[in-house]
Amino acid sequence: MTVKKMKRRAILAFVQNKPGTLNKISMMIRRKMYNVDTLTVCKAKPLGVSRMTFTLREDDEARVLQLIRQLEKFTEVIRAKELDPDTSYWREVAIIKFELGKKTLEKLQKTYQFEILDSQPHDIHIIQIAGPTDRLDRFLEDLGAEHLIEIARTGVTALDK
Repeated sequence: MTVKKMKRRAILAFVQNKPGTLNKISMMIRRKMYNVDTLTVCKAKPLGVSRMTFTLREDDEARVLQLIRQLEKFTEVIRAKELDPDTSYWREVAIIKFELGKKTLEKLQKTYQFEILDSQPHDIHIIQIAGPTDRLDRFLEDLGAEHLIEIARTGVTALDK
């Protein structure tokens, strides 16, 4: 049985930076039966405003527009929109701990240009890699699950061009 891969969407919302805002938005998304892939939140330029970026999977344009309209109905939401992957930058950061020989590590570093944060005995390394999600996914595939010890990923953040 083949599982259909749905289109990944990034929604950007500028919201009031106050307690309960994230909960209110996440409850509405849950009621709409969406599973959030990633969520990042940070303070925005205007004082008292936060920038929220979340990704989810949905092929139906009408459902995405409905979600955005419902977000904008909340008094805590200043504005919300979908970010077009062709006119915005989507990036993610991962810190990865793995066990790998020096020669293979050097080969991967030439390909992916990651930063080595620490090298420990027994060929254990901790690196930081940043870029589009598919780049991080390709790195992990090339690394191989058998070498992976631990991973921490930030989730997608995005910005219009």
